[in-house]
Amino acid sequence: MKIKSIQTYILRTPLGNERFYSSQCSFPERNSFIVKVETDDGLVGWGEGGQYGPPEPVAAVVKHVLAPKLINQELQNPMKIWEQHYADTRDFGQKGTYIEALSAIDIALWDIYGQMLHQPVHNLIGGPFRKSITAYATGCYYRGEDVLNYKASLPKLAEEARSYVDAGFQILKMKVGLLSIEEDIERVRTIREAIGPDTCLLVDCNHAYNVFTAVKMAKELEKFNVRWLEEPVVPEDRAGYREVRSSTSIAIAGGECEFTRFGFRDLFVGGCVDIAQPDICVSGGFSEWMKIQALASSFGVTVIPHVWGSGIALAAALHVLASIPPSPHTAHPVPLQNEPIVEYDRNPNPLRDELLTTPITLQKGKLPVPHNPGLGIEVNLDAVSKYSSEF
Repeated sequence: MKIKSIQTYILRTPLGNERFYSSQCSFPERNSFIVKVETDDGLVGWGEGGQYGPPEPVAAVVKHVLAPKLINQELQNPMKIWEQHYADTRDFGQKGTYIEALSAIDIALWDIYGQMLHQPVHNLIGGPFRKSITAYATGCYYRGEDVLNYKASLPKLAEEARSYVDAGFQILKMKVGLLSIEEDIERVRTIREAIGPDTCLLVDCNHAYNVFTAVKMAKELEKFNVRWLEEPVVPEDRAGYREVRSSTSIAIAGGECEFTRFGFRDLFVGGCVDIAQPDICVSGGFSEWMKIQALASSFGVTVIPHVWGSGIALAAALHVLASIPPSPHTAHPVPLQNEPIVEYDRNPNPLRDELLTTPITLQKGKLPVPHNPGLGIEVNLDAVSKYSSEF
């Protein structure tokens, strides 16, 4: 069986008045980069890569660097292909765009590989420990009026937070870092009062702080029983991560901007994080995921992948989450405590909700793991046409 073609698509849809903000930027649109790999036997695999920046550079790497080496080649084990292509681009592509492109190809090849073997991907990367994953709601971003008059927005913020609990979520992640510590703490207090003491609260800074500010913020957040503090400082500042982690009882999460087993090795050796957050579509696909997870387990680090992008990205994350052993093992696993959870962004995302013929939807606070061969999904080609152009 040979690889016949590789098509690249940039998906894009404006959000208009529904745009939202993190500490770093506004989100005026949803965009994703996806690939379609087809074999001469008619099998089709889908992959996704490049979650954060403009998708065009990632698409260019796939089209002009990776695809010419793959087309007309015999389809082999995806891990072998990953190693070959990483070796070919190591001198200039150890992080960033090249790894994101390789992630997209790798996910698509595992999709095909699973179809060849009539097995879902999670059976091929370790086997499933669970059939569904507890979801946490990522929401409570900043809206446009928050910066001008954040106090006026607090009632809406409380209403939004309560809506997630009413929808069945037991865990909520909110954003901080765009405002001052004092102003953001008022937002945290508002949300904690709205969701009550029993709902788990996570806080994401999107690396908004220097070390001393992050330490101060962490001490304030301890008063609200926050379970994890995500990306407190910039991803390059390993020493800063260690200092913040040593200063607080809150678990420190990070790694969504990290790449390959080598980047995560340095995070683990450095004692930087309690929770590692590789994005499957960024850090190297399924092939690198298995190595990152193995490294993490040897250091006692919990792995909960970052999830963004389209329905393809969500399906990929569910496969890896199904394959994570309880850490540590107990007779009664508890979500987040020793059982993985999945990020489920609650901002508008047509690329996630419309791209799959059968969308992956919340069921009693959980997302089901696809069980058909490969990724176990069927891509809606009408949605691809609606939101994309072939690059």
